[in-house]
This record gives sequence, structure tokens and C-alpha cells, in this order.
Amino acid sequence: MNGFPGLPGGVGVSRLCVYDWPAADGLHGGTPHMHLACSEGYVVTGGRGAVQTLTSSGYEETVLEPGTIAWFTPGTIHRLVNEDDLQITVLMQNSGLPEAGDAVLTLPPQYLTDPETYASVTRIPLDAPRAEQEQVARTRRDLALEGYRALRASPDSLTAFHEAAAALVRPRLAEWRERWQQGASAAAQATGDQLERLGRGDASHLRDAVVRAEQPAERGKFGMCGRLDVYKLEG
Repeated sequence: MNGFPGLPGGVGVSRLCVYDWPAADGLHGGTPHMHLACSEGYVVTGGRGAVQTLTSSGYEETVLEPGTIAWFTPGTIHRLVNEDDLQITVLMQNSGLPEAGDAVLTLPPQYLTDPETYASVTRIPLDAPRAEQEQVARTRRDLALEGYRALRASPDSLTAFHEAAAALVRPRLAEWRERWQQGASAAAQATGDQLERLGRGDASHLRDAVVRAEQPAERGKFGMCGRLDVYKLEG
């Protein structure tokens, strides 16, 4: 095997059409949430909008338009706002872990007490009709916006949200570690091995070059921020 078989660096990618659903504050868009172990990046490919972010340093709003690249680190609560058909290519650390579990919605505190309570209001039934899936997605978005508004109004409550989010994901950390080891860590190790070879004058790995291409494994999936075309690129 020549190096790491996944996307460069073990990143994940999806195509996102941000929800145009109206919210109580008059804006249209997705569900505010936070990642705990992954950075995430946006490459804006169409439309216009913004990403609202909330961290311990305060609230910010970043304009998103074609050509914009924006990214943020773990601990950034983010909400996408769709002003005009906002479309984004999303880049995610750790082979797409943000869409595979590393995300906690900004629900009111009573829904963050344990994994079962959290799942009861966030899980989308995959075997249900699309109309039912959409209704669940919209309901959880509105519930997360309720908690998000409270966090913006009282930044001192961010620490409590961080702690509750960390407790919610703790049962899955072994699974996340394995994903990291097989993805980003393996990709970095492959580069190290290739540099060692080249340093010894050994270019034999170049004979094993390959080309890969993939189509979306699923189109139009109801995600946190919008409808997703997702790819299976873990390697």
C-alpha cells in the first residue's frame, strides 16, 4: 500500500445546501452546535449567508459568499444563516467525525443530562418518510436555537455547556480514537515514512501511485445545517 488511501490528511468532505427554513428570529438556516475534537472548514461555492459563532472570546458573525474559506477550532458554537441559496463544501478533521458523532447541539440544559435524553430529541428516524425526517430536523433545530439564544444572552453559561457536552460524548471516545488512528494519524505516519525513504534515496513507493474518485454515498441527507451529499472516504 502506497501511503494513506483516504483523502489528503485524513479529512472528510460533504456538500451542504444550507436549510432555508425560517426561525423565530426571522433568519433562515441551520442548527447551532459545537464539535469537541475536530476543526471544520467551509469553502463557499454558491449563494450568500453567514456563520454566527460563539466562543469564550465572544460572539462573531462571518459573511459567507462564493470564494470565502472559513474555519474554526473545537469549542466553537456555530450557526449557519442562509440569505440566498447558500451552498458550501465542508471539510472536516478526522475522516468526517463531525458528521459521525463529534457534535453536540445547543439544546436547553434539561436535554443534555444523559445520552438517552439527548438522543430522544435529536435522532432522525432513517426509515421514516422524508416529510417526517424533515419535521424532526426542524423541531430539533428550533430547540437548539432556544438553547443558543440563552447561551448568547449569558456567556457565563458556556462553561456549563462545555462540561455537559463533554459528558455526553465520553462513552464514544474509544470509537473516536480508533477513527483518528486509522485516519489522520495514519496519514501523518505515511508522510513520515515517505520522507524517511526519500532521505535514504529510496523512491520505490512512487511506483505504487494510484488515482481514486468517489460519488456521494448518500444525497440529500438531513444534517444539522442543511441537506447533505455525503461521501465514504475514511480510507
